[in-house]
Formats: sequence, structure tokens, C-alpha cells
Amino acid sequence: MSAPEVIRVSERGVLWLTLNRPDVMNALTRDQREHLIALLSEASADPAVRAVVITATGKGFCAGADLRSGPAAGDRIAGDVARLIREGAQRFIAAVLDCEKPVIAAVNGTAAGLGAQLALACDLVIASEEARFIEVFARRGLVPDGGGAYLLPRLIGPRRAKELMFFGDALSAQEAERWGLVNRVVPPAELAKTARAWADRLATGPTRSISLTKQLVNASLDTDRATAFAAEATAVEIAMTTHDATEGVAAFRERRPARYEGR
Repeated sequence: MSAPEVIRVSERGVLWLTLNRPDVMNALTRDQREHLIALLSEASADPAVRAVVITATGKGFCAGADLRSGPAAGDRIAGDVARLIREGAQRFIAAVLDCEKPVIAAVNGTAAGLGAQLALACDLVIASEEARFIEVFARRGLVPDGGGAYLLPRLIGPRRAKELMFFGDALSAQEAERWGLVNRVVPPAELAKTARAWADRLATGPTRSISLTKQLVNASLDTDRATAFAAEATAVEIAMTTHDATEGVAAFRERRPARYEGR
């Protein structure tokens, strides 16, 4: 039996999704991408899942889409490629952004192309000192896909985004941290430990509150103030109906640690 391309492990409310094609730097096949989309959708609906970690085996995090696994080019008509991008790379990145649980990227090595967008779409990014981020598209004469031109300017501003995309140079983990693309950089031996510590904190937190906060932050740069304020008020009202909000207020009054259940 061959090894699974995505290793799925659940522990203490954390769903670990590990890309497992180390021989090709974890380049994503179509089937692997569809599997991840389905797993993220299931995580949103599963109350037992309260945080997600995406990481990889081997020396690379993800080298992007595995072009060798795709359909033959053949004769294309106008709209074929745009449809492929919408239904493939963009839908994949949207699945990460729209997941109702917080998603941590534990980047163990090179994240290139769609692999870089995968890491950047996650809510929190922890990188090994050996990690690199590469918007490789310009090297191939291509335009960034997977929402790269949407994500990067929002994270680091348009000028630095253009620098990365125009030249396709590798950005070290340390530079990525300085630029605000990465939350923490740790030695390789501490990557899994750090990701587990963060995921465990999220998994014992007020899950619905964190989900609503994620939605507000993700939408904040695309809306005007009135819309953002209205969404905030609605989110606060929804959160106040949860068990965890009641528990949080009670714990504060009783001067004890809160015991959140994710509901």
C-alpha cells in the first residue's frame, strides 16, 4: 500500500494535515488539492475540530502545483485556463481563508508558487529557519495565481508585493518575519513543538469567537467603515449567545480560569 499524499491526524481538538510527497517537494496534485479542500470543509462543520495545522514532510513545504499531474494541454479555447484557475488554485486558497477554524501553517522548507499562497492564506504562520518563500511565477513567464496578488499587498503593501512578484527571488524565513509575512521563526527541531503549543492554545479557546474574529479580519480590508462596523456588531451579538461567552464572563467574575468548550 502506498503512503497517503495527505496524512490526517486528529489529537486533542487539533486536526493535523501533513503534505506527504517529499520526493517532489510536496508539489500538489489535483487529487491532493481536492482532498485538502474537502478536509478543510469538514473541519469547519466538525465541532470536535477546534484548530487546524498544515505542514509537510521532507525538506520542502510545498513547491506549488504539480504540473506533471494535470491534464494534457491539448487545444484550448478562450476561458479554459481562467476556469481552471477559478476551480483549482483559487478555490483551494479560498478553502483555507473560509475555514471556520483557525489554520496554522508550520512551514518546514521551501514554499513556492501555490505553496507560498497556501502558507500566506493561513491565519498564523510559523516558519523553520530553513523555510523560504518564492513567488516563482515570473521565472516562468506566468502571472501569480492562487490569490497571490490579492494576499500579498494586504500583508506587506503593494511595493514589496511587486518586488517579490516581479523578480521571483527567494525570501528567507528571517526576511519574511521582518516583512510581516511570518509570525515566528524557529529552529527546525522546534517547528512541530511550537506549532503544537499554538494549536493547543487555540483548541482550548473560545472557538466560535475566534471564528467570528477571523471572518471580521479577513473582510476588513475589502469593506468600508460602516460595513465593517455593522459586521462587527452582528458578530459580537452572535458571540454573546455562545456557551463560551457565558463561561468567559462567569470565569472573570469568579476570578478563575475559563473552561471553554468550543460552543
